[in-house]
Amino acid sequence: MKITLLTGKTFDIKEAVGMDIKVIQPVGLRKLILHIDNKEHIPVLSVPKYCSRKRAVNFVNENMDWILETLQKLPERKYFTDGETISLFGQNIIISHQPAARCGVRLENDILIVSGGTEFLHRRVKDFIRRTAEKEFYNRSVLLAARLGCKVNGVCIKDTKSRWGSCSSLNNINYNWRIALAPQYVIDYLIAHEVSHLKHQNHSPEFWHCVADLNNDWQKGRDWLQKNGRLLYTYF
Repeated sequence: MKITLLTGKTFDIKEAVGMDIKVIQPVGLRKLILHIDNKEHIPVLSVPKYCSRKRAVNFVNENMDWILETLQKLPERKYFTDGETISLFGQNIIISHQPAARCGVRLENDILIVSGGTEFLHRRVKDFIRRTAEKEFYNRSVLLAARLGCKVNGVCIKDTKSRWGSCSSLNNINYNWRIALAPQYVIDYLIAHEVSHLKHQNHSPEFWHCVADLNNDWQKGRDWLQKNGRLLYTYF
């Protein structure tokens, strides 16, 4: 196993740690920091500029029990599969892999037809969700924003590691593509949340009043995300 720093310096610690590990060198870092990348399911070691190989290896080995315990607690990564039923914008959809269909990906009623080889199935379903989400979230965000007298400049679908959405001072809204797999009332809450930031760039009482005005059931959606949001991250 090789650890490559942004400076180009390389540590070969395969025999020392015996696992894949990503090493980064943030500017100005003064101490070793270790965390788990929940998306890639690998440890990430942040090192200071002048960290030695020996120091890095020792730090990883000293924290090996924590690394293994944390990795074991991570939910198993999931792939979209043939015959699987998923929730897409609140509608139950069955994935149907039809290799010879020559349609790319097409939604017919509650059947999502996916053509091509099995090795492309997961990526094609994910890409379809992202494309559809961009249109769906944009249209719904614009409608809610109009109720506030605000304007949405654009909507972008992201593959973020932890955030479900964000709104910039330029009135651009970002949504995590996985939120399209959540129940409809959760989607309603998140859109109301981000649109409310068009008017209030904070989480003040006025902001939450705005969310409630746009979505009476917002607390239910927020609670679901807090309790079950991590399950959506099993899809990578």
